[in-house]
Amino acid sequence: MGSRDSSELNSTRKSDRPLATADSNCPQSPNSRDIGTLGENLVADWLQQQGWEILHRQWHCRWGEIDIIALGKDEEIAKNRFLPNHTSPTLAFVEVKTRRPGNWDSGGMLAVSSTKQAKLWQTAEIFLSTRPDLANNSCRFDVALVMCEPSRRNTKQILPALTAANSQSAVAGNYRLTLQEYIRSAFSN
Repeated sequence: MGSRDSSELNSTRKSDRPLATADSNCPQSPNSRDIGTLGENLVADWLQQQGWEILHRQWHCRWGEIDIIALGKDEEIAKNRFLPNHTSPTLAFVEVKTRRPGNWDSGGMLAVSSTKQAKLWQTAEIFLSTRPDLANNSCRFDVALVMCEPSRRNTKQILPALTAANSQSAVAGNYRLTLQEYIRSAFSN
């Protein structure tokens, strides 16, 4: 690995990397990092439509990154007859997996392995240590699976803002992104 030490590698941010250049076969094709960000945008917009407040996007520390951190009412807890007076907001740590058709990992779900879950758990603990005002809220880990397919629409822009077709689908450039599944409380420690 050369002379780089681990502290230098840990400080490298994914978002600091330059965007990949488009290939000649698809001159308007964003790279996978861009597609992932578009998927995160779709999920963040959907969560806001559901009444959630987005606290952070792509929050990272040395252990990893959390795609979306949101604060809101957990409808399932609110409906629970054993907790009728539960009024404290829930903190959702959301992992977004955006995939193209024919992917190898069941739409992204297989990529949320036990190792990935442990990293997300550690990252969430570090986040909560920086925000003690949120530490007493109930927390959950959600997974959002987004499908990215070529769109029939052809535009000249490479990475335009998402335009909502409905609450779970959006078009970005030459791609249609669809929220396939949102899994609440997908895993726990």
